[in-house]
Amino acid sequence: MNFTKMNGLGNDFVVMAQYDRLPDHVAELAQNMCNRHFGVGADGLVFILPSDKADFRMRIINADGSEAEQCGNAIRCVGKYVYDHQMTTKKELSIETLAGIQHVFLHAEGDRVSEVKVDMGPPVLIPNEIPTKVEGEKAIQIPIEVKGKTFHFTAVSMGNPHAVIFVDDAVHYPVETWGPLIEVHPMFPKKTNVEFVTVRNDGEVDMRVWERGVGQTLACGTGACATAVASHLVGKTGRKVLVHLKGGDLLIEWNLEDHHVYMTGQATETFSGTWLL
Repeated sequence: MNFTKMNGLGNDFVVMAQYDRLPDHVAELAQNMCNRHFGVGADGLVFILPSDKADFRMRIINADGSEAEQCGNAIRCVGKYVYDHQMTTKKELSIETLAGIQHVFLHAEGDRVSEVKVDMGPPVLIPNEIPTKVEGEKAIQIPIEVKGKTFHFTAVSMGNPHAVIFVDDAVHYPVETWGPLIEVHPMFPKKTNVEFVTVRNDGEVDMRVWERGVGQTLACGTGACATAVASHLVGKTGRKVLVHLKGGDLLIEWNLEDHHVYMTGQATETFSGTWLL
């Protein structure tokens, strides 16, 4: 099996484009290939497949074998891959995901993509559609208790569920202590991604993330989008936010006119290889 290793701000993936469907036993394959000691090492597998609805179809299998509905860093990698590998000459693409069809805008320098902007669509704020067990029209600053400690989360779906929690110092926060406990809290029927966020000013935030089915990662595109939306909802920022992640920065804009969230950032190809079955 031929693969290409890519990353979006350090959120890394094994990308494969030679299939027309997911291979058999894909969960086991993901667990083996993503293992950082005995495999290639990655946060997940990304399959670029044909689509009868869009230019391409993306499927993401997390490192634990579960499937993600969407991934903002992965979709930027897909956009760069298909252009750089001459699978398309288009600079505006539609990509089918389990969360729907998303539109990708490529900025290329010569025959290589240097930056990718993604229309992530409108955020989902209705609690039972995220899903979370909160009642009401929105889930903003909702208290939950974990091992005697109370957190307040704002729930947003960007095609996958997120719980955004504001803290005093996200950069040094014990993400690996609290992230896995909040991920599986009964308040979240399908588990949740967890973002710990500190607001610098009305246009910048620091974010650290615990990703559902993966663990702490260097970056999360959908998490950055959810963070920007939540930060605006609670009155801490404007609609355009530079999100500082462990692996780099993402520019997020929650557009006032169409209510879509736009994410701009880089994607990088690091190496290619062959996986021996």
